[in-house]
Amino acid sequence: MKENKVFKAMRILVLALICVMCIIPFYVLLVLSLNAPSRVFYEGNMFVPTFAFANYADAWGKSRVGLAMLNSGVITFGTLGLTILLGGMAGYAIARRSTTYNKLVFSLLIGCMMIPGIINTVPLYTLMRQINAINTLWGMILVCSTLSMPSAVFIFTTFVRALPRELDEAAEMDGCTGFNVFWRIIFPVLKPATASFVILNGFGVWNNYAQAVFFLQSRDKQNIPQALSVFFQQFGGAKWHLMSATAVIAIVPVVIIFLLFQRQFIEGLTEGAVKG
Repeated sequence: MKENKVFKAMRILVLALICVMCIIPFYVLLVLSLNAPSRVFYEGNMFVPTFAFANYADAWGKSRVGLAMLNSGVITFGTLGLTILLGGMAGYAIARRSTTYNKLVFSLLIGCMMIPGIINTVPLYTLMRQINAINTLWGMILVCSTLSMPSAVFIFTTFVRALPRELDEAAEMDGCTGFNVFWRIIFPVLKPATASFVILNGFGVWNNYAQAVFFLQSRDKQNIPQALSVFFQQFGGAKWHLMSATAVIAIVPVVIIFLLFQRQFIEGLTEGAVKG
């Protein structure tokens, strides 16, 4: 009993240290963003900022991060919506109809997950030019959806395979056929899988830089990583308070979305682990 208490205390201590190590960088970023422009970080109590909230308004106006957040939001939600719909239907078809063709398609998609997306950039850029998709948000949505599709199909196929076929049979007996079975019966049950996909891929789409730097060359079409990169290069480390404030503004939407979906994300992971 005593050993169990000691082990439990050590585990809590280790977890607390890990949490502190993860929080420190964000706290330092927050302190820097609230420091007055004239203050040197190492002067005085460096753990207490001067609470210069005007830094955020100044950073918002100079960095154009608001427009970048709007672009990133359109790209992210467009990509997730398209990928969830098409990936869910593909996963349902592959899971319920185990034909040789479906098995081959599923294997190809799994193989595509092993190929880094940056490798396809050059031929993809040529294709994007031919369809006039350079410097367009819809073109970036198609690129991100293509890169995310293998992961979506894998996740949805795994979850649909764990669902009993009696759901489909009961729906068919009630008059549902084809797409209606998936949309009305199966898709609502896939909320844990959808939440898992949103968390695992949504942040990657929001923070996409490798493809965005090629396909979004106009300043008005830049996403968050591009806007931050241009803003940081502009000041070159001379104004840490503005750069830190811009970074804080950029991560706020991500934190909010994670807090909203964290329960569904945990449910999706645990349910997938148990059913897998």
